[in-house]
Amino acid sequence: MRKMLAAVSRVLSGASQKPASRVLVASRNFANDATFEIKKCDLHRLEEGPPVTTVLTREDGLKYYRMMQTVRRMELKADQLYKQKIIRGFCHLCDGQVPLGAGIALACKYNGKDEVCLTLYGDGAANQGQIFEAYNMAALWKLPCIFICENNRYGMGTSVERAAASTDYYKRGDFIPGLRVDGMDILCVREATRFAAAYCRSGKGPILMELQTYRYHGHSMSDPGVSYRTREEIQEVRSKSDPIMLLKDRMVNSNLASVEELKEIDVEVRKEIEDAAQFATADPEPPLEELGYHIYSSDPPFEVRGANQWIKFKSVS
Repeated sequence: MRKMLAAVSRVLSGASQKPASRVLVASRNFANDATFEIKKCDLHRLEEGPPVTTVLTREDGLKYYRMMQTVRRMELKADQLYKQKIIRGFCHLCDGQVPLGAGIALACKYNGKDEVCLTLYGDGAANQGQIFEAYNMAALWKLPCIFICENNRYGMGTSVERAAASTDYYKRGDFIPGLRVDGMDILCVREATRFAAAYCRSGKGPILMELQTYRYHGHSMSDPGVSYRTREEIQEVRSKSDPIMLLKDRMVNSNLASVEELKEIDVEVRKEIEDAAQFATADPEPPLEELGYHIYSSDPPFEVRGANQWIKFKSVS
């Protein structure tokens, strides 16, 4: 899995470097940009929120489309490899962590680098006590932290209505301002994130974003995902609200790209993920001393503690 992730990270890092114009579309005149209306965010303890219109350039649109398809294909391949017992252990697709983000935000403020930490968690984790401790600490110290609740409507196999007395997750910070955002619209998420980052960088402290989204798969590989919801519900979301489909329709209808051009990206991404998976499964297992590699991105290398204090591994980025 780690080798596959490393291979895919190279794909993602090079995604924006792909030329926007290709031979098959060289003769067509595309628009350079287009303006779109986006859904207004619900606000908590904020007088104003993100804009309700935004501009998407052709270059950004193609970059977003390629990146989103890469993430989608990567997850589908991870799902397949786990079911084939090539990936072992736990395999949770699209997950995140909570209280760690407040600590990273503290480091951002301490180092004075004008950085912001985005910490993600699900609607299930939003009911845990530790997150309220993190809220309190972040607000008390005015940490530049964006708490992002990915509300996909089900915490493991339990719907949010059955698990939470209040499903207004963007208000859960109480004294922390919040936004409820259409998490299925990349442009809405982009503008809300820009707004939240500017808020944190202004020195006002943390902010909370609830992204209303949906997961097509089960919570984990042991969860078929259809014992607590119907297949029809899943298919309806796929057919009406899929983020990649929405971006594709916007770009094609606004003459930012052609169907053929986007299909070409689909083919390229599929091949890149297949190549990454082939590399990961065919390459020999790395030696034990490489266990600490790529945990951190910082230089120079340093030691990481193993299962006990006498076992050390080198962290090499």
